[in-house]
Amino acid sequence: MLDTFFIKSLKQPLRLTAIAIDKLGVKANWITLFGFVVGMMVIPALYFGDTSLALAFVVINRLMDGLDGAVARVQGPTDLGGYLDITLDFIFYSAVIFGFALMDPAENALAASFLIFAFMGTGSSFLAFAIMAEKRNIERLEYGRKSLYFLGGLTEGTETIVFLLLICAFPHGFSILAYVFAAMCWITTATRIYAGYRTLGGDVR
Repeated sequence: MLDTFFIKSLKQPLRLTAIAIDKLGVKANWITLFGFVVGMMVIPALYFGDTSLALAFVVINRLMDGLDGAVARVQGPTDLGGYLDITLDFIFYSAVIFGFALMDPAENALAASFLIFAFMGTGSSFLAFAIMAEKRNIERLEYGRKSLYFLGGLTEGTETIVFLLLICAFPHGFSILAYVFAAMCWITTATRIYAGYRTLGGDVR
C-alpha cells in the first residue's frame, strides 16, 4: 500500500549510492546474498532473546534489499537476480517469525504459525499473478524495471518492514501484532485474488 510512495522517495538516493557501488565492481547478487546471510542471523538472535540484535539484523537485511535492486537497475536486471531477491525475501520474512516462535514457544508459537500461514496466501497470490503477468506482458511502470510484476495490496514490502521492526522493538506484544498483521495479509490475499480474477479475464457476477 505504501510501497509506491517510498520507492519514489528513495529512488534518487539509492541510485546515487548504486552508481558508486557499481564503480567498485560489486555485483547486485553479492549484495542480495550478503543481506540474506546477515538476515538469517535473526534466528539465533531471537532464540537467545536478543531482540536488539535481531532488530539490527532486520535493518541491515532490508537496507541490502533496497540497495541490491538499485544496483541491479544500474548494471541491468537479470532473471537470476529477480529469482534470488523474491525467494530469499520470503525465506527471511518467515525466519523472523520462526525466531519469535523459538524465543517463547508457549506464548508465540500459535500466532507465529498463523502468520506464516497468512504469508503463504500473500506469497502465492503474488507469485501466481507474476507468472501470468509475465506471460501477458503486463507492467506497472511506477515500480521501475523489475524482474517480477508486483500486484499491490494492504500489506506490501513497506508495511512488512514496519511490522518486523515493531515486533523486534516490542517483543512482548508479538502475538497481538502477529494476529493483526496476519489479518491484514488475508485481506491482501483476498483483494489480490479478486484483482487477479478481474485482470486475467474472470467474469465476476
